[in-house]
Amino acid sequence: MKMTLTRLWPVMALLAALSLPATTMADAKCPHDAPKELCFICDPALREKGRLWCKEHNRYEDRCWECHAELQDKARAFCTKHNLYVDECFLCKPELKKAKAAAAPSEKCMAHGAPKELCFICDASLREKGRLWCKEHDRYEDRCWECHPDLRDAKRAFCEKHALYADECFLCKPELKAKPKTGAQAPSAGPRLMCKEHNVAEDECGICHPDLAGKPGLKVRFPSAQAAAKAGIVTAPPQIGPMADGIECYAEIQFNQNQLAQIAAPVGGIIQAVEADLGDKVETGQMVARIWSSTIGEAVAKAVLTQQTVARERKLHAERISSEKDLQEAEAAYRAARQQLKTLGFDEKQIEALAAQSVETALLELRAPFAGEIVERNAVRGALVEAGKSLFTLVDRSTMWAMLNIPERHLAGARVGQKVEFRVDALPDQTFTGTLTWIAAKVDDRTRMAQARAEVPDPAGVLRAQMFAKVRILTGNTDKAVIVPAAAIQCIEKRDFVFIKVADDLYEARLVRIGAKLNGNVAIAEGLRAEDLVVVEGGFIAKSQFLISKLGAGCVD
Repeated sequence: MKMTLTRLWPVMALLAALSLPATTMADAKCPHDAPKELCFICDPALREKGRLWCKEHNRYEDRCWECHAELQDKARAFCTKHNLYVDECFLCKPELKKAKAAAAPSEKCMAHGAPKELCFICDASLREKGRLWCKEHDRYEDRCWECHPDLRDAKRAFCEKHALYADECFLCKPELKAKPKTGAQAPSAGPRLMCKEHNVAEDECGICHPDLAGKPGLKVRFPSAQAAAKAGIVTAPPQIGPMADGIECYAEIQFNQNQLAQIAAPVGGIIQAVEADLGDKVETGQMVARIWSSTIGEAVAKAVLTQQTVARERKLHAERISSEKDLQEAEAAYRAARQQLKTLGFDEKQIEALAAQSVETALLELRAPFAGEIVERNAVRGALVEAGKSLFTLVDRSTMWAMLNIPERHLAGARVGQKVEFRVDALPDQTFTGTLTWIAAKVDDRTRMAQARAEVPDPAGVLRAQMFAKVRILTGNTDKAVIVPAAAIQCIEKRDFVFIKVADDLYEARLVRIGAKLNGNVAIAEGLRAEDLVVVEGGFIAKSQFLISKLGAGCVD
């Protein structure tokens, strides 16, 4: 009994511990009787960075009176439990932690003497959205008196340090930040700011503010009315006409695997004759090679012998000399021998002909299973071949496969059954069409593309395996597409733009959404009107003028 209780004691102790109230375990504190999430004595990660720690006495160095008795302020009560002054011991009074954080002075911006979390001069993300910034003088455009002296209100005091009116400068007086801007404190909504250098509205000047790319109405002005023509800029209205929408990708031409066959030797032997060569067109059942094999001779002899045995047993059975069992066994052996010949490639006619011969043949004729072209040959007369070795590859090239690689972003528009058009570099004047028959269920983790297959009729047999092709999957069609040359599209900060002529020396950078692409043309799905004059040649010159402030280039004159 004692032995049993001794063994049960650890189990009983564990059950007792598990039966403790949940509040007892949840409210457990650290060994210093402090909340675990605040105890810097237990957790070094909670200690103040840069403050020395006395490892010998397990406390901050500047609160260790055993090492630095001269530093103790005896006028302040000291918490010996946590080795902090009572008025700073947040382990006893956690509320002191929050009060200290609230009272901590904010870090100052050394350049402008302002709280870092407010200094919009240093941190562009703190600036008011939609309000223009003068990069030349590092201030808001509507507070830059060097660019716009006519806008200054002489009656309002101005903070030169932060380039704001004194009654709105929250960098000098942070309390102004919390107040809504009304009346005199609000940015002036007077006359519209004009770019005097380029004679357009400041918020439409693409040369001074290329960062506004995409904003409607952004303009680019050339130095003179003749500058654009000298630079080679040509404009034309967009064409309106039919254009099929589609997905463009690349593909590799392959043989149709459903119309491909490997003609192999069913048994080991020696090639006696080769009747077909590379490139030969063969018909269904046409002989391509003969193989001699002892295995074939044995199979033929067995078939002939079993046929003779069946004939004899049938005669004996009819005369009631042999039993039914003997006849059945003879017929079963004959059927097995015939089946073996069929497995080796002999048909019924050949088997009957073999049975009628007096001398057993050991030759096997290899024949084409369907009409097609020999595209690979491994057969040589007199060569010893093993069972299963491929001697010829036969292909019906009337249809081919195009193995596509569709980018992941276009997969949503691809469907089995859609028509495809493609061109190959070797045949630039021909366009081939086919049907999408399969799309892979997964995307390649390296290329982020999914494989797909299109079946392409090729009755003339002009396509070759391993050719590369540019493919277009037709996903839709429109009769009134707005079409421009591909050269008219300019990419700025990964977005597509066209330049629209407003005057001889003034052009608008228009953000557009492009659609289908075909034969060097692009359909504009959004952002362009039929009456707009689009820069169709020299678009890069207009783009360079647009980015001239970033590129540091001169004018085109």
